Amino acid sequence: MSDVTKELAKDVLFSIRDVSLKLAGQHVLHQVTFDVGDRVRPDAVTGQIIGLLGPSGVGKTRLLRILAGLDCPDDGSVIGPDRKPLVAGDVGVVFQDYPLLRHRTVLDNLVVAGIANGMSTSEARTLLERFGLLERQDRYPAQFSGGQRQRVAIAQQIMFPKQLLLFDEPFSGLDPIAVDAVTRLLVEVANMSETTTLVIVTHDIFAAMMVSDTILLLGRTKDRPGANIVDTYDLVERNLAWRDKVNEAPAFVALEQEIRARFRTL
Repeated sequence: MSDVTKELAKDVLFSIRDVSLKLAGQHVLHQVTFDVGDRVRPDAVTGQIIGLLGPSGVGKTRLLRILAGLDCPDDGSVIGPDRKPLVAGDVGVVFQDYPLLRHRTVLDNLVVAGIANGMSTSEARTLLERFGLLERQDRYPAQFSGGQRQRVAIAQQIMFPKQLLLFDEPFSGLDPIAVDAVTRLLVEVANMSETTTLVIVTHDIFAAMMVSDTILLLGRTKDRPGANIVDTYDLVERNLAWRDKVNEAPAFVALEQEIRARFRTL
């Protein structure tokens, strides 16, 4: 066993138990259950990145909204590190359309986000510099590309730090170079703290595998009325996490093909 697989899943940070949801009388989610454990590896600060995969329309975004406290499930619970239910405001969310204040500059968007947390304008500028956006601090969101707006939206969430950050299709509509930049940024954000957890909702198998330490596959099976977690892939156990050029490993290619084939059955 390699050193990287010797990490220990310690305390459970987030616990999702038997989450079910119906819409218009139809089952969307049925008893979705999983835990997010605190991964620890020697000599490195390592947050958690969960890739939540599933076919289009399976209910991924609905589950994300429940995790964020924006929607209530019909049954089940989402429990945080303090063993209390998560509510709206406890969780940071970066939606696919990256909502920003259009009438404010990029810098002002961050300052507004940080006011409630007591963060200063200089701290906002530091974040913009870290994200490669300092020279554009006085521009407005409409003057940015999709990838740049996404970086601003992520920085905005960091101005008001949350232990759980949710991302809805962060790779959608981005070219390959931008996807590479986003994956690096997500890893950097996750590793800001040992207990920071990112849940990335996507149907992009390759990108999810490049950034995640755990893949959860949400799908529908004949024995359940709604979607559930049908497979869990621990990329740390498989030595497919925390590595440079991991996509060049034969095991990475094989697992990507395995997950892609599993999609066709859901």
